Amino acid sequence: MRIIAGKWAGRHLTSPPDRRVRPTAETVRDAWLRLLEPWLANARVLDLFAGTGALGLEALSRGARYADFVEFRPASLHALKANIAALHVREKTRIFKKDAIPFAAAIEPGRYQIAFADPPYGSRMLDRIIDIWQAQPFSTVLTVEHASDHILPAGGKRHLFEMTAVTIYQTES
Repeated sequence: MRIIAGKWAGRHLTSPPDRRVRPTAETVRDAWLRLLEPWLANARVLDLFAGTGALGLEALSRGARYADFVEFRPASLHALKANIAALHVREKTRIFKKDAIPFAAAIEPGRYQIAFADPPYGSRMLDRIIDIWQAQPFSTVLTVEHASDHILPAGGKRHLFEMTAVTIYQTES
């Protein structure tokens, strides 16, 4: 796995030896971040269910100003910390060793410009994150990855990439 574009294009990222971690395919990640270009410049980004941090780090590579990562699995935290250190971005990042759902529920409205959520496929954690965001939008844009057959709450714009889908929700402001 590597950073696709921006100032760190081509840099490799560490992945944990954990079968539960499902990195976003590079082609999907590239297309996903291209969809977010209007919001990326100097954005404050949140990467929920961060895993290796690839989404937040890709956003930083493409012009985001700051990224917070939320992850609690030890192997993923180890890889995330290694990736942040390798890219020398400790001053532009924070890691929260927490469960993403209660973390999201406690965020004040408008804290971030972009929030990524990519929980395990087949779980209902994503629906809960979307419900939390719709009740109290903690970011201008909530962008989520999910299995293409996962039906999400209304209000987002869905982009299909074979068996993977990315849905983007926006506040009305």
